[in-house]
Amino acid sequence: MTTPAPGQAPAAPTGQIDAVERRGDRVFSRIAVGAGTAILVALAAVAVFLIAQSLPALWAPEGSFRGTDGTFWDYVAPLAFGTVWAAALALLMAVPLAVGIALFISHYAPRRLAQPLGYIIDLLAAVPSVVYGLWGITVLAPATVPLYEWLAENAGWFPLFAGPASGTGRTVLTVAIVLAVMVLPIITALCREVFVQTPTLHQEAAYALGATWWEMVRMTVFPYARSGIISASMLGLGRALGETMAVAMVLSPSAIISFAVIQSENPSTIAANIALNFPESAGIQVNALIATGLVLFVITLVVNSVARWIVSRHERSLESR
Repeated sequence: MTTPAPGQAPAAPTGQIDAVERRGDRVFSRIAVGAGTAILVALAAVAVFLIAQSLPALWAPEGSFRGTDGTFWDYVAPLAFGTVWAAALALLMAVPLAVGIALFISHYAPRRLAQPLGYIIDLLAAVPSVVYGLWGITVLAPATVPLYEWLAENAGWFPLFAGPASGTGRTVLTVAIVLAVMVLPIITALCREVFVQTPTLHQEAAYALGATWWEMVRMTVFPYARSGIISASMLGLGRALGETMAVAMVLSPSAIISFAVIQSENPSTIAANIALNFPESAGIQVNALIATGLVLFVITLVVNSVARWIVSRHERSLESR
């Protein structure tokens, strides 16, 4: 390489070094592309199957479905409502508690307590749903009967607690409590990981400005972790929407649409209805159950799409600051 004369611009490089692509890189790249493609193919195959098997039920005449004299949409409406209603109640109870537990583990608890508590939370996520269902029907449901009777007597003017109260405790509120316990470990574990990743410099800057512990959490941890909290909540909601055995074991279902949560008649969910009725169904009834699965598929897809849009919008707003 020659040195340019004074006042002369340096000469442009005559060649460019290209990165050498190794065989391992090519293999890994193809495996990653294949894995991503397999997910899309599987999702498309499920969608095609559901649509193809649902068409006979969508075109069937009125009175062809068990429990209703109307069309398929009259049949699926109470199920879709019950699915969303039970999952929403569960999320309403689980998210604040999960965020509080995650915040305690990440910022308040001493290390010797935080680590075992985190292990316990992770173990709760591995408990089978049928165990939660047994706990709900044998322990939780009988224990809630006095509470439901008290709510019906003292808060029956509020539509959610309108009586008469169930004498068995097998209500949509009991199901929501069971679902909240089931999704609590998922939301807690994800929120804990997001809280721990909050930049230390941001927290120390808040302390330097005279912020208290809670003010530091409110000004640095929550804004940083907002998208993570939303993502964790949507994952928990997806688990609650698709839960089958716990709901089927605890709930006393009816083909109704009602916001009352302590009565003996409650709207069922799509997943529980499929589990309870599929073994004894035949013909158009099987197509109807598959069509309700298609509705659940669409609901889950819409929920996750909305969550992804909210997270992306939050990330863009942080980048623009």
